[in-house]
Amino acid sequence: MQKTLMSLLILSSVLASPLTLAKPERGGPGGKPPQEAIDACSGKSEGDEVSFSTPRGDTLTATCKTMEDELVAVPEGHEQRQSGN
Repeated sequence: MQKTLMSLLILSSVLASPLTLAKPERGGPGGKPPQEAIDACSGKSEGDEVSFSTPRGDTLTATCKTMEDELVAVPEGHEQRQSGN
């Protein structure tokens, strides 16, 4: 019984370790906006329209907005999708 308990504890710690060390990636809950969205607004002002390419190769048109003290390109409809979750 003690051997089984020890095995379960080791297994659970091995499985949980990558999850606790993982940083949220692009735009996920609690994550930072994609670097492309930050770079697109570099040198711009809030309200400026910009476009940028995603890592998948899509081109998005967005508006620079301040989010958590950082100017970020926010694609049209982005806020509606987040508030709907």
